[in-house]
Amino acid sequence: MNIVCDKSLLSSAIDGVSKAVTLRSAIPALEGILMKADGFQLTLTGYDLEMAITTTIEANVREPGEIVLSAKLLGDMVRRLPSGEVSIYTNESGNATVKGGVAEFDISAMSSSDYPDLPNPGADHTLTIKAGTLREMIEKTLYAVSQDDKKPAHTGELFAIEEDKLTVVALDGYRLAIVERPVQAEKHIRIIIPAKTLTEVNKLLGEDDEDVKISANRRFVVFNAGNYTIMSRLIEGEFLNYANVIPNGHKTRVVLETRDFIETIERASLIITERLKNPLRILFDNKVTVRCQTNLGKVVDEFNAQIQGDPVEIGFNNRYLLDALRNARCEEVVLELSGPLSPVKILPVEGSDFIYLVLPVRFKND
Repeated sequence: MNIVCDKSLLSSAIDGVSKAVTLRSAIPALEGILMKADGFQLTLTGYDLEMAITTTIEANVREPGEIVLSAKLLGDMVRRLPSGEVSIYTNESGNATVKGGVAEFDISAMSSSDYPDLPNPGADHTLTIKAGTLREMIEKTLYAVSQDDKKPAHTGELFAIEEDKLTVVALDGYRLAIVERPVQAEKHIRIIIPAKTLTEVNKLLGEDDEDVKISANRRFVVFNAGNYTIMSRLIEGEFLNYANVIPNGHKTRVVLETRDFIETIERASLIITERLKNPLRILFDNKVTVRCQTNLGKVVDEFNAQIQGDPVEIGFNNRYLLDALRNARCEEVVLELSGPLSPVKILPVEGSDFIYLVLPVRFKND
């Protein structure tokens, strides 16, 4: 193989596909990037047996071929080369030379035959969605994905695809995030996509108005976003019937400034640490009053809000409440409360941009 290409294009492509490269593997080739040169293109692939990322850039292909180079080493080298053109070529001994300007590296290369074949997903086109819409849906829900492997299905996000809408759901047993947007889909399917895949998809999405094509079946999902193709295995298992846990009705309704609530919780959280955990006591009456006490000290804070219905005091995990409020990304939110032991529903004041649930914490003396 012998190619010449633009340094910035190559560096960006290496960074992109490296998100699917495993750092340590029993298969050494998986710690590298598969590079295929043919025609006027260089195709780069990263793969960790669960997710694959592929992209293609323009290149002057003087001699076609394919090799595998260490992802970390190649990325570090190309990043530090001077601007301009980079040439990569292999010799008969199996080593590769990476050259930019007067800087030249000779590194070991692996045979492409050692690189595992990517599975054929056989996934049909399912829907096309704007990058900005998909980015927003991922960012508004990803915080609520479970970190507990005991329920594998909840370590990913449910994509419930219907002919006229896409619903994305994440939950971890303590909070729930739901975002729904209108789409035009080719078929109806429910799939669970690993959180890691969605994190990397989100990083690789292009401009907001660019189209993202999603293809899916029962085993694989494929995202075509900009110059990247991201293929991932899906998570098998049953996702919680989330509709059953959303409270119907409420006894107390609170409209408040999101920033006021966040700042009050942040101040109260100063006396909460990993070792000294205590729930926030939040009273919704004429005002919103936040109390907390740990061995570090005691805090009482309050702010004004529009409160209708019964007064109620509820305990909350400070981090879970903050995550929901920060990801709401709106100036005002509505809290719907059904009692001290019922989940609080967090909604936008207008529209149906999202539905968040946060479970309360029972006080020790209750």
